[in-house]
Amino acid sequence: MSREKNIIYLARFVSALFTPFYLPLIGLILLFTFSYLALMPIGYRLMIITIAYVATILLPTCLIHFYRRYQGWTLIELGQRERRMVPYAISIVCYLGCVGVFMYLNVFRFVSSIILSALLVQIVCGIINVWWKISTHTAAIGGVAGALLSFSAIFGFDPIWWLCVVLIVAGMLGSARMILRQHSLSQVVGGFAIGFVCASLGILYF
Repeated sequence: MSREKNIIYLARFVSALFTPFYLPLIGLILLFTFSYLALMPIGYRLMIITIAYVATILLPTCLIHFYRRYQGWTLIELGQRERRMVPYAISIVCYLGCVGVFMYLNVFRFVSSIILSALLVQIVCGIINVWWKISTHTAAIGGVAGALLSFSAIFGFDPIWWLCVVLIVAGMLGSARMILRQHSLSQVVGGFAIGFVCASLGILYF
């Protein structure tokens, strides 16, 4: 019994650690660190990262938390398919706001493409959620994998080791979501596939 509890606690930790909201910000930080954009002034990079943090993490997290508290739901209850539409709408509006600010500031296309790709993932998952509960956790990590391969093609670097790490995290995250009985195997795999395709197309064509 103790072993089962430990597994559940570990699954909750992994699920919370790799929450979908953080992954676009991580992508921006990596882009500003390992690409030619690292030559940009530190103040400019910090400003862009701060805007992305407020718009894609802080604001949607707070609004969804207030909405859940207003409804009197637990996190598990909020995870029910029919109750996920408002959180989807909140996150989509926040991401749209971030894209609008980036367009106003004329930031580099590669920077905006990360947020646009994450927005596309959110929209597609939101539409699918009308009929079928999809895993946004694995959609987000699938987006990281797709973005990684796209950026490797653009900047000409070998992504194999980074990709191995991402796939290991994806396996851990998908397992955690199934252990917590939030998703089935098909929902986890479907989420990863959607994130991968949306991010790949978004980075290459936005």
